[in-house]
Formats: sequence, structure tokens, C-alpha cells
Amino acid sequence: MKAALILENGAIFYGKGFGSIKETVGEVVFNTGMTGYQEVLTDPSYTGQIVTMTYPLIGNYGINLNDMESSSPKVKGFIVKEKANKPNHWACEMELEGFLKQHSIMAIEGIDTRAVTRIIRSYGTMKGIITVRDLTPAQIKNKFNSFQNTNVVEQVTTKEIYNIPGNGQHIAVLDFGVKKSILSTLTERGCSITVFPAFSKAEEILNSNPDGILLSNGPGDPKDLPEILKTIKGLIGKKPIFGICLGHQLLALSLGGDTEKLKFGHRGCNHPVKNLLTNKIGITSQNHGYVVKKDSLPPDVLVSHINLNDQTIEGIRHKFLPIFSVQFHPEASPGPQENAYLFDQFIQMTKEWKKCQGITA
Repeated sequence: MKAALILENGAIFYGKGFGSIKETVGEVVFNTGMTGYQEVLTDPSYTGQIVTMTYPLIGNYGINLNDMESSSPKVKGFIVKEKANKPNHWACEMELEGFLKQHSIMAIEGIDTRAVTRIIRSYGTMKGIITVRDLTPAQIKNKFNSFQNTNVVEQVTTKEIYNIPGNGQHIAVLDFGVKKSILSTLTERGCSITVFPAFSKAEEILNSNPDGILLSNGPGDPKDLPEILKTIKGLIGKKPIFGICLGHQLLALSLGGDTEKLKFGHRGCNHPVKNLLTNKIGITSQNHGYVVKKDSLPPDVLVSHINLNDQTIEGIRHKFLPIFSVQFHPEASPGPQENAYLFDQFIQMTKEWKKCQGITA
């Protein structure tokens, strides 16, 4: 069925609709990964967004239930140059289109995704509509005005506390839209995990007596979450803390720093990041539209990692407290796996903290 992508700047692209044929509006972004489309679709950090894949052929290895980052797709829409109709992979359980239909996700193929990407790079992230109808200018304006990507953490966080058993360190995870692979990475290291809803109070988290606290990834603007910032401030200095992506931004704000929106964000799996403490460079997976603002951090917080593409801050570390965070996704392994050491450092930090507190159990 003929469909159109309408961008907020007036550009219109015509293609073919697939997945769940309906109308959708969201924030249009692009991801440069050659693989990983299933992880992109199910990553809660993409909530409210229409994702453009820059790699031209998507769906060629199908969908399997093991690679889900959450229980279902979280994107508002999906844009591809060409959809593979005959996926071929030993782990394939279903086709991309069937997966999108099952979860009511509208998609479009057959448009120039390079042109869409160039527009976003030139003008910045903007709203878009995927539709099979001929909309009037007034209808288009009303749809753009009615869409606001707010309260997204509330949409994706767990509604109840739950536990994942383990024999190692007890880690409390504050769930802002946590990816399954983050929990799996902790589980692989033997951790006992308690996952808390995003708006849990500091006292409730500390009462579970964790060895450390992980602030997860998630969608949206960190400045829209003053209640969570209050919670994090109540946790600082009480336990070791590790932040990832949105958790990193929220931690920086809680420590006295500032954040700002990027023009078009970092979304892909080949971003070079330099560790300023070791001078080593890692290839990272990223998905974020906001960053910690340069020169906004207080004197007791240092920059530990930078993005080599645009020199933005990719990691921070407190000089005195057992607190650190990164903007990229160390749990993701888009090929390279050299960033998982951060989880090992976090676990070691929790053990050393316990020794300093005189805790032996």
C-alpha cells in the first residue's frame, strides 16, 4: 500500500507501507548500524521515535526471541530502504513484517533513507508522520502539535519491584527503560539483582541493602525527571553507583552538571570513544539524543571518556566517591566486546566499598 513520510520541515517521501498499516507520528531519528535492527526496535530508549535505518537492506536475518531488549518493540515507526522478504539465518523465527504486524508498528520502505538522514543531519531531529492517507496542511499541523515525547520513562519502567537471583554482589537497578542485555551482563557475573521502578524513593532502594546501584538507560530528556534527580541525590555517597546512558545524564545533573540536546544524536554501533584514564579507544554502541554539557561539571567530577567524532562527553567519574557513568552502552556487543570491563570495575568497586565499611558478608 502506498504510504508517505511527512517531515516537520515540509519534506515528503513516498514509499510502501508495511507492518501494521495505520498512521503514526513521532520524532524521526536515524541509526547507522548495519545489523541489530531487532535490538533497535525493542530498545526502550527509542520510545516515541520513528527510526530510520541507514543500512539499505533490513530484515535479512529475520527475528528471533533471544535478541529482544524488552518484551516488545518500543518505536513509534520504522523506515527502511528495502525490506528483506526472505530472511535466511539459523536462528530466524519470523519475518520482520510479521513481527511489526504482531506489535502494531507502522513501517515504510522504498524511500531514499540517505536523503532522510541528510535532512536530519542538516536541520536536526524533527517530528514526522507515516501515513497512507492524503493529509491536508491543517491536519499535518495538528498532528505535529499534538505529539509531545514526554512521560516516556513512566511508559517503559517496571511497575513492580522484581528480583533476579544470583550468588554474587547484590545490585539494585533503577529501571528507566533498562535493556535486557544490561541485566544479562550482571547475571553473567553472578549478581543478585533487584529491579526498582524509576520513581522509587531513595529510602526504599537503600532498605534493600544493595552492594551497588545501577542507573539504567532510558528514553527522553533527563531534565524532565526532577523526582528521579531527587532520588539519585539521596543515593550519592551511600552506595557505589554506575550510570549508563540516561542514567549517566541523570547522575551528572545530580552531581551539579548540566545536559543539552544534540542536533541529531548518536545512534549506531561503531562510535569511537577514548578512555582518558587509559588512553585506550573502544568501539561503542550508542543511542542518545542528549549529552552532558562541556565545562558544566563541578571540580570533584572528572571527564573519563570522550567521543572521538565530536569530542562530546562519554563518561564521568567522581574524584572521591565510588561513582562513575558512561554515555555509551558497555553491555552491547555489536562485534567488539571491549567495553564490558566497566561492569567488572563496578562489581570490584562494590566489593572494595564493603571492605571499607567493614562489611565481610
